[in-house]
Amino acid sequence: MLEMGIIGSRSRPGVSNDNPYSESLFRTIKYSHRWPSEGFKHLEDARSWVKGFTNWYNNTHRHSRIKFVTPGQRNNGEDRAILAKRRELYKKAQEKNANRWSKHTRNWDEISDVELNPENKREAA
Repeated sequence: MLEMGIIGSRSRPGVSNDNPYSESLFRTIKYSHRWPSEGFKHLEDARSWVKGFTNWYNNTHRHSRIKFVTPGQRNNGEDRAILAKRRELYKKAQEKNANRWSKHTRNWDEISDVELNPENKREAA
């Protein structure tokens, strides 16, 4: 980590949720179907794999929490146009075959804030 300019925090050793975003990403990596079950033979192999995974995660994988766009699309502001197209597509499909739809379509409205576990909000003490 030091080689990358990252200062490690040991302020709460043994606490698995010290940084829930990092923990969530670690779980995603660990349970990824891309994870090499045989491990890595060399440090460069691991670095190369992480680089490829990061590219996939940011530019290919569509995240449910951000309405099935990629983090790259959201970061670049492309999500608004993508969600608007989806909203229009669903609207036209519903108008064309109203009997096939039960009430409402999927909500494709853009979201402003992204939280890891919004349902588990805690009040400050």
